[in-house]
Amino acid sequence: MNPIILFLFFSLFIMTLSLQTEPAKNNAQIIVMGLVYCDVCTNNSFSRHSYFLPGAGVQIDCNFRAYVPKTKEQVSFSVNRTTDKHGVYMVEIPSVDGIECAEADIASTCQASLVGSSSASCSIPGYSSTTDEMAIKSRHPNLCIYSLAAMNFRPSKRNTRLCGK
Repeated sequence: MNPIILFLFFSLFIMTLSLQTEPAKNNAQIIVMGLVYCDVCTNNSFSRHSYFLPGAGVQIDCNFRAYVPKTKEQVSFSVNRTTDKHGVYMVEIPSVDGIECAEADIASTCQASLVGSSSASCSIPGYSSTTDEMAIKSRHPNLCIYSLAAMNFRPSKRNTRLCGK
């Protein structure tokens, strides 16, 4: 066999081996998120006059249980977060041994509660806590996204000029 072809073949083989990485763990990354808005018309719904509320304080309490063969894994946490400029709060939990989104039966409970508003003109709690959640299937394996229902603050008085009586 030609030594140049043998050298190229051997080099390609070595490069292929060096590109292989350790198999990725199947541990889940969990994201819990939701949003906070100002309900200008004080009707507990998002209207054309409502706006997302940056800087609002939110407390998130969650408990995740995964039932995998021969073990029971549980992760509980309570954290405070502040909404970003779009009114979104988020908690990212890195990989957790024993909890696999795609293969395990995950039972979860999360509750978010309003802690405080960043706006003096929109500071009365409307929907002040939520346990309503929706699991969103990700295109990435083992990425669990839990979206909680929106919460809102409202002004102390309804703006009848904008919203009617």
